[in-house]
Amino acid sequence: MKNFKAINIKLIFIFCLSAISAFTAFSQEINIENIVRKADEKFRGTSSIGELTMIIERPTWSRTVSMKNWTLGNDYSLIYITAPAKEKGQVFLKRDKEMWNWVPNIERMIKIPPSMMMQSWMGSDFTNDDLVKESSMADDYNQKLQGEEKIDNYECYKIQLIPHDDAPVVWGKVIMWISKEELHWLKAEFYDEDGYLVNTEILSDIKKMDDRVMPTRLEMIPADEEGNKTILIFNKIDFDVKIDESFSRNRI
Repeated sequence: MKNFKAINIKLIFIFCLSAISAFTAFSQEINIENIVRKADEKFRGTSSIGELTMIIERPTWSRTVSMKNWTLGNDYSLIYITAPAKEKGQVFLKRDKEMWNWVPNIERMIKIPPSMMMQSWMGSDFTNDDLVKESSMADDYNQKLQGEEKIDNYECYKIQLIPHDDAPVVWGKVIMWISKEELHWLKAEFYDEDGYLVNTEILSDIKKMDDRVMPTRLEMIPADEEGNKTILIFNKIDFDVKIDESFSRNRI
């Protein structure tokens, strides 16, 4: 009987060791960095012009903001607020590592320092960094495959991202879920430097936008504020369009 138990324990140990080895080999076969890059770049392209709607939801009220957005690579982006009337005309400009905000009511251009990239953008649950995409999930983080999970009938890679020591990022860790076949970014969890969950992002409503199929609805849900969330909807977007670096020739 003792010998039988010993054999069983040995077999279980061998099975577990084989499973770990198989998963490690599988992780090495796929290019995790390339998967993250392709999922991230679905929202970028070499350039883009888009129209978006942001809905800020709170337990007792909600607010809708409409905007137009221009991007050129990872270094240039411009967001122009078109509604509501009280905020119409505000502009957010990112050039390389700098972010600026034009406030028409006071006719001033205000520089937003790197220390404020973690701050709320226009009172929403998105940060300044979320909107201007200062960081790149592929370039600024080390990626590691943690496993596989199913989200909304999509078989997904579950990937952990830890930032490089010198990366210009605001998160201590990010967990991403990316569909295997389509490479849709479907979910992300954002953690602070102490390992606490700050925000969960849910991506859905997958549609064809210009030359690609991508999620068009992003929900950012804070972990410690029950009833709060912000929804960002891509109404229209054109990719790989001709854009001037100064944005001076781009029609508002």
